[in-house]
Amino acid sequence: MSLLETIKANAKQLNKRIVLPEGLEERTLKAANEIIADGIADIILIGNPEQVKSKASELGLINIEKAAIVNPIKHDKKDAYADLMVELRKSKGLSKDEALKLLENPLYLATLMIKAGDADGEVAGAENATGDVLRPAFQYVKTLPGISVVSGAFIMILPEKEYGENGMLVFADCAVHPDPDAKQLAEIAVATAKTTKAITGMESKVALLSFSTKGSAKHAMVDKVVEATKLAQEAAPEFDFDGDLQADAAIVEAVGKKKAPDSKIAGKANVLVFPDLQSGNISYKLVQRMAHAEAIGPVLQGMAAPINDLSRGCSVSDIVNLVAITANQASGNM
Repeated sequence: MSLLETIKANAKQLNKRIVLPEGLEERTLKAANEIIADGIADIILIGNPEQVKSKASELGLINIEKAAIVNPIKHDKKDAYADLMVELRKSKGLSKDEALKLLENPLYLATLMIKAGDADGEVAGAENATGDVLRPAFQYVKTLPGISVVSGAFIMILPEKEYGENGMLVFADCAVHPDPDAKQLAEIAVATAKTTKAITGMESKVALLSFSTKGSAKHAMVDKVVEATKLAQEAAPEFDFDGDLQADAAIVEAVGKKKAPDSKIAGKANVLVFPDLQSGNISYKLVQRMAHAEAIGPVLQGMAAPINDLSRGCSVSDIVNLVAITANQASGNM
């Protein structure tokens, strides 16, 4: 059984309620139809019920009638959610009228459904920017205790099995934090090591990437990676971290042996932690498109509840896969 098959099989046993706030978006509706048919999760769609049903009918999606459909303008719990918002943001002076207006935004409504215990997780981003998806999550769900930074990991499955663990690697951060400092980069490395172990079962071998290998270049950006490696290893001694490593030294055994002969990770890495969002996002998209890799994610790390953000270029299968992952996260399996 493949990794995705295992994740979906686990999700089917959990009966988690996943809210999809982009209830009129075509790929989202098609994914919801497939998820319901396969029993992967219970689906909550946000949108005008008549419009959602009409769109589903146009697309021939017969399973959408089994989804719960919540109208963001008018629903039974709107007043209660507004009260919860006011309580949570009282230090910011949020008024009840402001809260009621915000709740008409499906992304805010989805987040409050999770906070109130009426949904177990959220997947969005097919038609909304990452910042718009995460803003209400940061405000109302917040991060896990002791975590200062949220990051996004992609599971990359390569058709060729030459690199990583039989062709599987995990990339981070490719979605959230533009320019982490050394402490934040260390947190991202540790979170990604844990995510990798939990989702894939692989023993995480974490390379913190740079344009330098073991001091071959001198720069403040290299210093950041070296310091982050030290902090990550201290924070999570159960995993192996190494950096600074260039990408080829991290994944190509012959290069790793030559450039970093004493490293436990060089040439064997299955987790690649990028020094900033720019390099991480560019890299995963290049590998996805040019190497025809399957990119599963981003799986958001560090949130107090599973709220996951899609790429706006996502496919129907991307949405299905991320819903299955979110259901597993909601159960504590990840």
